[in-house]
Amino acid sequence: KKNYLMEMPDFCHSAFYIYIHLFTDRIMENHTRISEFVLVGFKSHPGSQLLLFVLFSSMYIVTVVGNVCMILIIRMDSNLHTPMYFFLENLSTLDICYSSVITPRAALAFLLGRRSISYNGCASQMFFFSLFGTTEAFFLAVMAYDRFTAICNPLLYQVIMSRRLCVLMVMGSYLSGCINCTIQTGFTFSLSFCGRREINHFFCDVAAVIHASCSNTLVNELVMLAVCGSIIVGTALVVFISYGYIIITIFQMPSAESRHKAFSTCSSHMMTICLFFGTVFFMYAQPGATSSPNKSNTISIFYTIVIPMLNPFIYTLRNREVKGSLKKHFIPFLEQMKVWFH
Repeated sequence: KKNYLMEMPDFCHSAFYIYIHLFTDRIMENHTRISEFVLVGFKSHPGSQLLLFVLFSSMYIVTVVGNVCMILIIRMDSNLHTPMYFFLENLSTLDICYSSVITPRAALAFLLGRRSISYNGCASQMFFFSLFGTTEAFFLAVMAYDRFTAICNPLLYQVIMSRRLCVLMVMGSYLSGCINCTIQTGFTFSLSFCGRREINHFFCDVAAVIHASCSNTLVNELVMLAVCGSIIVGTALVVFISYGYIIITIFQMPSAESRHKAFSTCSSHMMTICLFFGTVFFMYAQPGATSSPNKSNTISIFYTIVIPMLNPFIYTLRNREVKGSLKKHFIPFLEQMKVWFH
């Protein structure tokens, strides 16, 4: 057989070996990529690190206890087995998962000073953070539609909001979250980091990781703006249109008592919506979202830690049915506990 390689001219030999060399270097670059990142968000003197540990740990404990109590209240009281509380129970479960992806690890980093996170660990954290964050946005839109149906079409509410539709809405929210987190994580970790290990954040946020890359990030920023912007604007439109009809319907109600009752069922949800969409829109749905990592550290605390902590209190303190169930089930339990200990 002929050796075609030997028959090539000298310049072809040179070009061929240069190509092989470059191709090999590229393979070696992929195999010798950085194995870990360092999260440098809120990195300051040791005193503030201890304060941050106490703050994050306390908020996480309150988040878990508050949301678990909300789930138990809904499960124990048959009067709360309605579509509204089905979504609220799923929201509480989601908030526990959402906060658990970020808060415990950040608190330990503040306490122990171990700020490194593995490459795969960073990708996993981003994946689940994006999954739960996107799902929460869709949950809030679904809950707004539920309130719209209950107030604007009360006679058809049980027919429209069937158990099957509620389950499909929850599954659709998680599926939308999966699609978004796959896109965001895939695009972000296709970038090169060229030995730059520092991420100016306390967790692997999409914008912060993109900012740490040495590649051209224009495409990634446009993808983030397009995908996150469309999700935020789309879900926000569902919310605002639903509440627009709700407000019109409430003002058309004949009695002040019925208006107050209708408004009380929506006020807690409206507070959660304003907190969540306000901070998330500021973070992701505007151009140049990756250009201010220092500012994003503080703002992201609200939608990753504070809002999941506040949700159980907002829905409990502003909801007559939940407060009634709390008195019915938990106060007798606490009184019995006092008897046992005394």
